[in-house]
Amino acid sequence: MSLRRWLTQVSALMTKEWKQLYRDRALLSFVIFIFTLDILLASGAPALDLKQTPIGIIDRDHSTLSRELIYKLPAQQFTVVPMADQDQAVSHALERGELRGVLTIPHGFEKDLLRAQSPALQLVVDASDANLGFLLSSYTERILFTLSGELVGGQAAAQGRPVVLPQIDIQSRTRFNPSLTEAWYATLSELLTMVTVACILLPAAALVREKERGTVEQLLVSPLSPLQIVLAKAFAMTSVVLLGSLVAVGLVMHQLVGVPCVGSPWVFFSRIALYAITSSGLGVLASTFARNSGQVGLIVVLLVMPIIMLSGTWSLRESMPDWLQNMVAFSPMTYFVDIAYGVLLKGSDLAVLWPKALKMSMLGLAFWALGVYRFQRQFR
Repeated sequence: MSLRRWLTQVSALMTKEWKQLYRDRALLSFVIFIFTLDILLASGAPALDLKQTPIGIIDRDHSTLSRELIYKLPAQQFTVVPMADQDQAVSHALERGELRGVLTIPHGFEKDLLRAQSPALQLVVDASDANLGFLLSSYTERILFTLSGELVGGQAAAQGRPVVLPQIDIQSRTRFNPSLTEAWYATLSELLTMVTVACILLPAAALVREKERGTVEQLLVSPLSPLQIVLAKAFAMTSVVLLGSLVAVGLVMHQLVGVPCVGSPWVFFSRIALYAITSSGLGVLASTFARNSGQVGLIVVLLVMPIIMLSGTWSLRESMPDWLQNMVAFSPMTYFVDIAYGVLLKGSDLAVLWPKALKMSMLGLAFWALGVYRFQRQFR
């Protein structure tokens, strides 16, 4: 069979899927809702606590008090990462998500403290996640004020001098979301959640519907191969997700909520397409374990919920136990979350994103291979 004829057959089956979706008013209403009203209603995320959040430290003072201040930063809240005093290194670490903030201790920090003057510490915060940005700023300022008082008090007591606590001037700057607008983070997180749900549910439902109606056997005895059947259904639903994402980002998030698109729209939507194809492999795999629509709904819920909750959209991956962080590395959404935040709010380009995109693609190939293999075995 020629490639042109092979693609024509896939295209014809995709058209059939679009028509069936249009006739299924309940499913069509669900798709419209999750990419419009649901995104608009997403107004905030639950409050979170900091736990072992990576923060870079640039110590320009290299004094006893500056080193003691760094040493006393609570390990339960922060993972301290010493940084070179280079603006480019700081920017790259924040852009790649390796650090959530960078604290700079200036020259003369110890002298200013001992003179009861106000040293100006600089805190740069990644606020692409507004919740985390606010928490990191608040925690750090409170902890530094307390610790500086303890340091000065300890030295003054040792030298028999009266304790005079200085006021510390912490100059905080937030990157990627300067106004800490919660709606930016909340709507983007909800979009990623709904894209994941749709990419897994829609292909799975389309394949199981053929089983319920008894038409999958008719398709298999036609000139279509099992791979063509699976690809047509998955790609048809993927195109619906892409259209919905375009409406959600362009109309709801950008026009109504005011979420900016700092990076390239082409890069953003091409990564959504890659993620949609990757996740649809999970949908194909889920369909092979279900015999009817009721079962596929339960399987998708059991599959989707841990993927979403552990991906970093509504919870901090840094707060998870090590064994759980190792497990979420096998979820494509883990990489898609970093990619989406990176492009939309940070302006990251392909040079920064390609390692995560590659890992996501490799997971997608594995899901597709297993899904198509199980689908073929079911009807031999």
